[in-house]
Amino acid sequence: MESILIRGGRRLSGRLVVQGAKNSILPILAASLLNCQGVHLQRVPDLDDVRNMLAILSSLGAEVNFSGDEVVLDTAGVKEYHVPDYLMREMRSGIFLLGPLLSRLGKVRVCYPGGCAIGPRPINLHLGGLQALGARVEESNGFITLSGRLKGTRTGLDYPSVGATENLMLAAVMAEGETVIYNAAREPEIVDLQNFLNKGGARVSGAGSSTVVIRGVKELHRTSYRVFPDRIVSGTYLMAAAITGGELTLEDIIPGHLTAVTNLLRESGAAMEIGADQISIRGGEIAAIRLACTSPYPGFPTDLQAPLTALMTVANGRSLIVEKVFKKRFRHIPELQKMGARISQKNSHVAIVGVPHLTGAGVEATDLRAGAALVLAGLAARGETVIKGIRYIDRGYDDLPRVLVLLGADIERVKKPAVSQPGSGSRKV
Repeated sequence: MESILIRGGRRLSGRLVVQGAKNSILPILAASLLNCQGVHLQRVPDLDDVRNMLAILSSLGAEVNFSGDEVVLDTAGVKEYHVPDYLMREMRSGIFLLGPLLSRLGKVRVCYPGGCAIGPRPINLHLGGLQALGARVEESNGFITLSGRLKGTRTGLDYPSVGATENLMLAAVMAEGETVIYNAAREPEIVDLQNFLNKGGARVSGAGSSTVVIRGVKELHRTSYRVFPDRIVSGTYLMAAAITGGELTLEDIIPGHLTAVTNLLRESGAAMEIGADQISIRGGEIAAIRLACTSPYPGFPTDLQAPLTALMTVANGRSLIVEKVFKKRFRHIPELQKMGARISQKNSHVAIVGVPHLTGAGVEATDLRAGAALVLAGLAARGETVIKGIRYIDRGYDDLPRVLVLLGADIERVKKPAVSQPGSGSRKV
């Protein structure tokens, strides 16, 4: 079993081109099922979730070629409508296959999806929306089967769910007539999906607003597309620079996607320079943030709540973070406490009193973003930090240790969990 070993105390510095967005590429890969003429994707991150999705597409009959950061897909041979259970249970994003498989084959069968344990994420919004499009839904023995011919409709979401918005978009692309989705999620990844679909001949408009309109088409044509940069990964690296007092420039990104993040980093004392397609940060003395609340885009993203918590553990003063999206997304807190963090939690409120320094310890990642938070804490801590459960980190960060080494961190993967004493200093493992 692999772990990550970090010898903390090094400042990060350098320039970095950020990977493609995990939360874009997964629905885009699902959308490739709608295109029988071929898809060529660029800036594809090498993530466990991406490889799982490609394995699913292959099992359904698609021809898949993944080389470097490019994927070539031929889905003309897809005839299977049952997604393999063992792959579906590996990640929640398999739910994106409901819409396109139903649209293409008239039927789809899946087990309930897996993913990170960060609290309830019911799929009723997905199913309700697909039913509004004409799908018949059967749930039995842990499986969901949808069938029927889809027709355009007007439907609203009780909550602006990113996944449900994307699933309905995918289902409606080749449905008969026009579909209007009200109270749609506004995240940039939905714009990315719209752009990909439209490049292949779909007629989708309104992504990025609360109303998305899809006019059905009969088929999509061969297309090539470059995926958006990952705003969550970008935010993680910016916070890594801040927590180490480093200097970092992120290139080829979309700064407008990170406004809520850069505003908080400025409040924490970091110097920021923002250009048309890059952001530079220079860390210094870290100030506490009075209040940060997670919320759907364009608010501060829930996926960066854990890394922000890690940053605030070494800030001067008391910070308050309120989690308004996933009410159980706090499993990183006891792990940070092992490193000397002063954190208290009550319901969705997290209070952090900064300490002069963290101390290296043996900790475990319990979900993707909790793992990122522990890496940030380890970069700033004195001594060695050993992180187990790094399979979660590999679900969303393309070889995070390698990238951090290039920026000056002392970090490596180790095959066996290393034994470390707090504050023990550097030694061979």
